[in-house]
Amino acid sequence: MKNYLNFETEIKDLENELEKLKDPYNQEGLSEVDTQKISSTQTEIDEKLKNIYSNLDPWQTTMVARHEDRPKAKFFIDNLFENFISLSGDRYYGEDKSVLTGFAKFNGKSVLVIGQEKGEDLDSRIERNFGMMRPEGYRKTIRLMNLANKFNIPIISFIDTPGAYPGVGAEERGQAEAIAKSIECCMELKVPTIAIIIGEGGSGGAIALASSNKVLMLENAIYSVISPEGCATILWRDPKKMLDAAKAMKLSAKDLLKLKVIDEIIEEPLGGAHRDRDIILNNVRETLTKNLNYFDELSSEEIMNERKNKFLKIGRNDGFMTSTEDLSTLTIKKNNLDQIFKSKKILLAIIGGLILVSSIFLFI
Repeated sequence: MKNYLNFETEIKDLENELEKLKDPYNQEGLSEVDTQKISSTQTEIDEKLKNIYSNLDPWQTTMVARHEDRPKAKFFIDNLFENFISLSGDRYYGEDKSVLTGFAKFNGKSVLVIGQEKGEDLDSRIERNFGMMRPEGYRKTIRLMNLANKFNIPIISFIDTPGAYPGVGAEERGQAEAIAKSIECCMELKVPTIAIIIGEGGSGGAIALASSNKVLMLENAIYSVISPEGCATILWRDPKKMLDAAKAMKLSAKDLLKLKVIDEIIEEPLGGAHRDRDIILNNVRETLTKNLNYFDELSSEEIMNERKNKFLKIGRNDGFMTSTEDLSTLTIKKNNLDQIFKSKKILLAIIGGLILVSSIFLFI
């Protein structure tokens, strides 16, 4: 049974009509397949889908990103990679089932795969904690990322989480520290890292694994510091203002590409990734292949510096910097004023002069 969003009512009616046309013998008054009617109805569905999905507002995009039929990380892991070997445990506390991790083969090459998994039905979603990772999940990924770094194995992450788990137990076990350590680990890696946001990319729970050389997004995915409902509750004290919040947050793939927060958008089939899984699988495979091949000619130092420069450039285009081509050294150009004040003698003379002037004014 298909699930429809609230702005897809017309699509739902047309597809129900199409199903009846394809199976006339179970319908009263019909005795043969009307191929012409089927063709015209399918064309009408395609046109409506194109019209709706080319004009989605940010809140509608959020709804598509959260669609329960949308392909999850496990689907991509099972269908894109060969010989996936799942590895568990953080060696400190336990196993976090909201994140799948392990080594696999992609186009004959070894890769480390990390996938935030929400689950496909109610039971699996409860087991996976709806994709919200706990500290042990981040510590597990840190352990395996360091292992991949040691053996020069590229890392591919599938991001799909509303955020890190905010429960009392998670906070007691050091949630914030685990996220910070994960970001630090991602930035220090000398192997290529690619993150693909396939659904929701929520807050620090997402960026802990998305601090990568290449950050890619599916066309109808979202990536934001907080959910639109959470933002609306904080700013307006009204969660119903989620559309205003979604617009202000610039959480869609197009906005984030324009801001250079992400590097590339992966096109989805008409009507969203959940409507044709074969097409989205092929698009992701082609994009991964292209981006992994890009790193073949780069040294480990070049890979690390490119990642560092990528994040240092974000938000600097309209600032005081004239060039952002090489920020990895973090060097500061010295001007003449810096040279003057570097002289201790001149600095002491200025201080002495200020003290003298202050004394004169006190005695007047």
